Amino acid sequence: MPRAKVLGEDPIGASSEGVLEEFYRPLPRARPARAADARPRPTHYKIVCISLYTEDIDRLSGLVAELKRRGHTKANKSQLIRAALDQVDLGKIPKGY
Repeated sequence: MPRAKVLGEDPIGASSEGVLEEFYRPLPRARPARAADARPRPTHYKIVCISLYTEDIDRLSGLVAELKRRGHTKANKSQLIRAALDQVDLGKIPKGY
């Protein structure tokens, strides 16, 4: 007893080029706007990336921990770096630093 064809034609056969072109290549969709895109970006600071030796990072973390121990509960690495920048004397920086 022959089986009845459910689909009528072979969907991946030679006559089905449209299936491969249209079905398996979804149309590009517009990216939905995120809530963050709607808000204006802050202009009073920028996020930067710097390289530090692991020893320097450990020292910086230790200094932040000491500040917190002394009662500066909101102390962080950025705050400490900003304070250091305010106090730097360029005349005292060695050339090979």
